[in-house]
Amino acid sequence: MERVAVGLLGLGTVGAGVAKLLTERSDLIARRSGRVIDLKHAVVRDLAKKRSLTFDSRKLSDNPRLVVDDPEIKVVIETMGGIEPTLGLVMDSLANGKDVVTANKALLAEHGCEIFAQARKYGRAVAFEASVGGGIPIIQALEVGLAANRVTSLAAIVNGTCNYILSKMTQEGLPYSLALKQAQELGFAEADPTLDVDGTDTAHKLAILAQLSFGATVTTKQIPREGIDRLQPADITYAGELGYVVKLLALAKSAGEGLELRVAPTLVKRGTPLAEVRGPYNAVRVVGDAVGDTLFYGRGAGEFPTASAVVGDVIDVVVGRAALTFKALNLWSTDAPTIQLASPDAVRSRYYLRFSIADRPGVLATLAKALGGHGISIASVIQHEPADGSDGHVPLVIMTHHAIEASLKSALAEIDALDVVRRPSVCLGVED
Repeated sequence: MERVAVGLLGLGTVGAGVAKLLTERSDLIARRSGRVIDLKHAVVRDLAKKRSLTFDSRKLSDNPRLVVDDPEIKVVIETMGGIEPTLGLVMDSLANGKDVVTANKALLAEHGCEIFAQARKYGRAVAFEASVGGGIPIIQALEVGLAANRVTSLAAIVNGTCNYILSKMTQEGLPYSLALKQAQELGFAEADPTLDVDGTDTAHKLAILAQLSFGATVTTKQIPREGIDRLQPADITYAGELGYVVKLLALAKSAGEGLELRVAPTLVKRGTPLAEVRGPYNAVRVVGDAVGDTLFYGRGAGEFPTASAVVGDVIDVVVGRAALTFKALNLWSTDAPTIQLASPDAVRSRYYLRFSIADRPGVLATLAKALGGHGISIASVIQHEPADGSDGHVPLVIMTHHAIEASLKSALAEIDALDVVRRPSVCLGVED
């Protein structure tokens, strides 16, 4: 049976999972690929670090050039993460005639065009199933399974850290800080969780999904985003009273004004599939013009779910399927038509609004008049009795009908300037 040598850059959580699958399930992988996949070298940052996997120490190195420049290695598996020095190593690997399998969403979101141009220049393929959704085969689904469709919209939960935190805040009433601490203790959150909780990680993944679903080449800076780090427990509580849960969603929608993209905490109707995605799980809802509404669900992170997707890509590459798909799809191409992005101010949605208002007659009417003056109609209202120590202010929650975001911003600026309103007001989108 033919042997194919591969090299692994990075032996962290995902890299270790890849190494375990390639070595411990080598017979199964050989039967399914028709080739013996030989992990020749694995590159680590710290050779002295103790590792749980059983691995021939002679295959370990802290020199990535052993993988990038070895003529026997046909496939480079990149699980290092980050941009530098990863970008240079990937570009050199392609130039040296090697195919690349990567789980690096930031690298693709920010440098997809140059990486894919390099791959085309040297006749190589880049496979990246593990970059979005961990073990969920969403890349394969969009590339192949839904290829006959024009995707009209997608809504995705693609950050397990945020979904775990929001699940704990919703189900157990935990404050954000405690839910984050639990996520860190369980390995669902990094010691520095900033890129997860501020929405950057989700925006990276949305950039990839936008390329696959709509052919749009966008960077993270072009995607409006909000994270969960400033989300207040009160809004989770009031959303629940209205029959909704709050999820950090990656949203993309083809509209008359162009392609709408955003990452934000969003109210999702309780009982719908996305609302029931809990803990570290991910889900991607894709609506196609032929297939209709579809949902892809599974573990979005972790050692083996993500490693499963990486090894699946390795098999696709060594069998030759990845090369055919790569050439046919022509992703991140400078020759592709430009996709117009809609202005964030043109987005049309329903909204959840929370105000802290003076507890006196006529205030609600004043707010309703301000909203109505900007063409925004009210769907429902929640106003509680003032609590002890409320300092004369009470929360007022309003759900709107569909409104244009620019109009909503103007209305909120007017309302926040009123002396009966304590700034700032809270605004969250609603995805029914």
